[in-house]
Amino acid sequence: MQIDELTEPERLLWEAFPRGEPVDLSGGDHDFDSTNAWGPERSVRAEVISALLLGAQDNEPGHVAAVRLTGARITGTLNLGHAHVTVPLALTACQLTDAPHLYWAQLRSVHLMRCRLPGLVASGARIDGHLWLEGSHIYGGVWLDSCRITGILNLTAAHLSHPTGDAPLLADRLIVDNNVYCDQGFTVEGEVRLPGAQVGGQLILRGARLRNPKGQALYASRLSVAANVFCDGGFSADGEIRLRGARIGGYLSLVGASITHPGRTALNCDDLSIETDIYCSDGFRADGAVSLSGARVGGLLSLRGGRMKNPAGVALSLQRLQAEEVLLRPAEPIAGTVDMRYARIKLLRDDPLSWAPRYTLDGLTYDTIDPPLTAGERLKWLERDGDGYVPQPYERLAETYRTLGHDGERRLVLLAKQRRRRATQTVPVRVWGYVQDWTVGYGYRPFLAGAWLMALLAFGTVIFQHHPKITEPGHNTEFNPFLYTLDLLLPVGSLGQEGEFAPHGVYLWISDALVAAGFLLGLTVAAGATRVLRRD
Repeated sequence: MQIDELTEPERLLWEAFPRGEPVDLSGGDHDFDSTNAWGPERSVRAEVISALLLGAQDNEPGHVAAVRLTGARITGTLNLGHAHVTVPLALTACQLTDAPHLYWAQLRSVHLMRCRLPGLVASGARIDGHLWLEGSHIYGGVWLDSCRITGILNLTAAHLSHPTGDAPLLADRLIVDNNVYCDQGFTVEGEVRLPGAQVGGQLILRGARLRNPKGQALYASRLSVAANVFCDGGFSADGEIRLRGARIGGYLSLVGASITHPGRTALNCDDLSIETDIYCSDGFRADGAVSLSGARVGGLLSLRGGRMKNPAGVALSLQRLQAEEVLLRPAEPIAGTVDMRYARIKLLRDDPLSWAPRYTLDGLTYDTIDPPLTAGERLKWLERDGDGYVPQPYERLAETYRTLGHDGERRLVLLAKQRRRRATQTVPVRVWGYVQDWTVGYGYRPFLAGAWLMALLAFGTVIFQHHPKITEPGHNTEFNPFLYTLDLLLPVGSLGQEGEFAPHGVYLWISDALVAAGFLLGLTVAAGATRVLRRD
């Protein structure tokens, strides 16, 4: 390209390039909507920029060559596909007529700040430095799939959309060695794709607004982040946030975030692995299911002050979750089912005032529960289990009370387990269950057996005391109504009274009834004792 072929603004850029000096064609006017302000005096052909970046001009000794252009209208395609560029590119407040093509190129830092352009194609590119898209409006796809950035990826306050295409941000398998900033008004109309991406620092979506109500607003399955992920500070998403199988080396903050995907999954963190904590708290809202099935949390999962609703199904899934601590104290009762099946939690902290209407608790294990409450209060929690009678939750709660040294509370829980089990049994077994409950409380209320024995003993003593005709002449043994009644009640052994004296008439029926009652009482005591000594 010859210098005499250049327009005046192109000549300014050409002459400034060897010293890396900035060229400002805006005259202070950065209004993209003003058509009169973008005339020929502000136009630069993309081929001129490409020629400079590919070595048409050498740097001056003692200077770093660079394209630094502000307020220009860049016409044509900036095509650097497969190129090796050794100088920085910095465009500020520029308007590009065509999407730059940087695919599979090797580049130094690329800055497109506060620009307006119809897309950016950088698939497979390697950028040794930063990719800076801060404040830009990109109304076509940004393709960063398989791209490698050794510095920072900055999309702060950028606006992305792709009305006629696929995802506005396509960054599958993206590798960024430092932080990724998608914050402070970062707005996307469509899907943000980060599956398999690797971030060597922090992923910051603080204050971002994502909108894709028909699908995933953020699709980041198998994402790997070395440090923290921030989706807080006014973060909102209309569509699913999908972090399934992601690995986070720090913590995940969703404090105050709002995620809307009614009737479907709003937040999918299934099989997520996180080194420390997850905060879905302090104003967090989810209209749709929140799922952490199979997630592994090295520290705290906090749901304090959050609001979750999915009335027709599971609102919160902690199935197979592994966590050191779960703080399940939302601002209001969760609208929907809370699935805690087979979760393993060391410390579970909840609040009866915010219990959900339905739970599934089979297989849930915890070392400590706070507050432990009384057995009567805590049993109201187990009664909300939508699976009906399941023995394991009762046994786990009973074991917790045993560990705390509250043996009376433990027995109440086990008694409640048998009573709930009774409703699932056949009529004959259910009748036998009622007998065991009334007599000895299924073995968990042994004092009832003594009470029944004393009552029957008193009854028999009074009855037989007032009817001495039970005594038959010729017997050497003196009749004792107390010992006689006790002999009738004891199912084994003899006190020498029952075999010596024979009642008649109605007293024969009374003695037979006492024998049957004694046998039944002994049988229920034995059954209850056996139940106490074994697991059902």
